[in-house]
Parts: sequence; structure tokens; C-alpha cells
Amino acid sequence: MQHAHSLLITGRRQAFERCPTRFRGSKLHRTGPFRPETNAKVGPSPEKFREDLALFRLLSRVIKRERIDIIHAHNYEGALIGVMAKLITRRPLLYNAVNLMSDELAGYRFIRPPSLARAIARGLDWFVPIFPDHITAVSPELKRWFVKRGIAERKVDMIPAGIVPEMFDNPDPEKIRRRHQIDGGAIIMYTGVLNAFQRIDYLLRAFSVVSKQLPDARLVMVSPLVSESHEKEHKEAAERLGISDSIMWIAPHSLEDLRNYLALADVTVISRPECPGHPVKLLNYMLAGKPIVCFEGAAKGLRHLHDALIVRDHDCEALGNGIVTLLKDRELAVRLGANARATVLANFDWRIICRRIESIYQRLLGKPESCGIQNKHHAFARLPS
Repeated sequence: MQHAHSLLITGRRQAFERCPTRFRGSKLHRTGPFRPETNAKVGPSPEKFREDLALFRLLSRVIKRERIDIIHAHNYEGALIGVMAKLITRRPLLYNAVNLMSDELAGYRFIRPPSLARAIARGLDWFVPIFPDHITAVSPELKRWFVKRGIAERKVDMIPAGIVPEMFDNPDPEKIRRRHQIDGGAIIMYTGVLNAFQRIDYLLRAFSVVSKQLPDARLVMVSPLVSESHEKEHKEAAERLGISDSIMWIAPHSLEDLRNYLALADVTVISRPECPGHPVKLLNYMLAGKPIVCFEGAAKGLRHLHDALIVRDHDCEALGNGIVTLLKDRELAVRLGANARATVLANFDWRIICRRIESIYQRLLGKPESCGIQNKHHAFARLPS
């Protein structure tokens, strides 16, 4: 009788809520009753440290009770918790790396001074990759970073983030127009959090270039989370640039409404340069079939003037002029959007990506990669919020 192999994926609620994949035949273990978040924050906090401890206790119990064979840890907190569970339970650990702390931690402004945050981030980037039995990195840059710092190349696979093709079917942009009373004018849209590492300051400077050439254009900032301090800071910067009347700030929004917001956009933009991970917003823009303007560092899997308009990192004027180009040349904009959607459907479909991840599971279990994992049991452990 064949053993029913089992897998445990550990991470925060957002990691599962943002992924519309249906967990058929799986158990979902929570650390407490689920309560929809009303004041979610990006980055570390005292509350999250307590929740992480609860998740570690839950993870350890589930591994023993459900006879888990593999721990699949998503992102940094999942990895740190997974490392502790691996040391106690001796189960193999697969780490899904989506970013570097040296790129983000100081931008959360939780640890002061920034120099201390950067030092801790470098320590985490060194420490976390030591323990996993295997690592999946979401971008070639991230894989190269691990290999350059001593992780054996055979232990690292580049497997990008993915999409569910049906996720943005049947959008209703008129619902959003009515809700926010949006009328006329070209819409440039950014979707995502407002933290410093996203370089919203670059986006505002780029939009000031757009506004001078196209005064009727509107920048719509759509964030899934409320961040009053960051929004206040960016609004003050917009006021200094003289563009505040042309910007709409919207937060929060549901995942279900994201397709409706993106359907309104004439151009979408990413203002984060030198991004070692793979921006999920990029995949969203591509799946929505929207023309994209972005820096080179964020253009994962894209080609200039084939499926995006790509400019040099940190060149805000070029970013702004790229937006103007697509707003004026609608034929080019439509072609880039259509090509972007074709690219994401061909290369980033979860149904294809998951086969590569399953082959890693088989290797961790010491099985031939041609052998399917039968009678799979999956257990997902996550925090309540």
C-alpha cells in the first residue's frame, strides 16, 4: 500500500487570499477564528511577531498529527517559521523566495535607525537561505543572487509567480466609475501598497511630466490596504509638484474588484526600479491586457515595445514620457496590452507552473520525477489575519 504523501504550506493569510487557486482535497488550519482585516499593515509589527509564534506552534502540531512529509514555506515569515519547524521535526523544507529583506525592510520604517534595519536585513538575507533543502526564486535576478552568495545552483530553481487565467474575466469598469464618480480624461493607474520601497515618489515625478503635456490626464492610485501615513506623505509631495488635483487615492479594495479597477486604466505603471522579485501587480496588468510602462528592474519577462514600454531605472522623466507616448499612440498601447496578455497566458499559468513545483516535491521525497504523487494530502497552515 502506497504511503499518502503530504505537504504543508505555511504563510500569512494574504499569501492565500491573494491566490485564487482552489485548494481541492486540502485542509486549512488557522491559528484562530478568521476575521477579515480592517487595519492591515505591510511589514513587521509587534502583533505579527505574536501571530508568528502562534503559527509556529500550530505548524509543529499539524506536522506531527497529519504526518506531513514536506514543508513549503512562502516568503520570509513562512521561511523563518519553516526553518524552526524543520529543525524540530526533521522534515524537508522548500522555500518560495519572492524578495530580499535588504530591498524592503528599511522601507517599512519599523526598525530605526534605517542603518540598523539594513544591517538586520543583510543578516536575514544571509541566514534564511542556509536551511531550506530547496529554494524556488521568482525571478532570474533572485536566483543569481542566491547562487552568487554561495547557495549551490542545484538547490535553486527559478519558478515565477503565476496567474489563474480566469481571474480577470468579465470586468465591470462602470461599477467603479459610478462608485467614484470618474468621468472623462485618460486614466493612468497604479495598483499596490504605498510603502517607500515602491518608489511612489518616482511615480509622482513621472506624472508631473505627464500632467504638463496632458493636463486632463488623471493618476488613479488603487491600494488594497489603508496606509494613512504613507498616503499623507505622498499627498504632500503631490501638492509640492502641483499635481494633487489630478490624482485620486483609493483604498482599500477587494481582490474581486481589482479586475474592475484595471479595466478602467488606459495605461498602467510600475515605478519600482531594481526589483529582485517579481511584482505581482505586473502579472495583474498583463492578465488585464493593459499597456504597461515600467523601469527595467521591474520588467520581468517583458520585452521593450513588444509587451511593455520599458525605460531606464530611476529615470522619472523617461517614465513620464513613456506614459505620454502610450496615451497618444493608442494603436501601440493596444498592441502592447494584447501582447502582454498573450505573454502571461503562455508563460505564467499556474496550471503549468505547478507541474514544475510538483517535480521538486518528488525530488525531496527521493522519487523519480516521472512518478506522480498519488493520494496527495495537503495541509495549509496560516494566521487568522
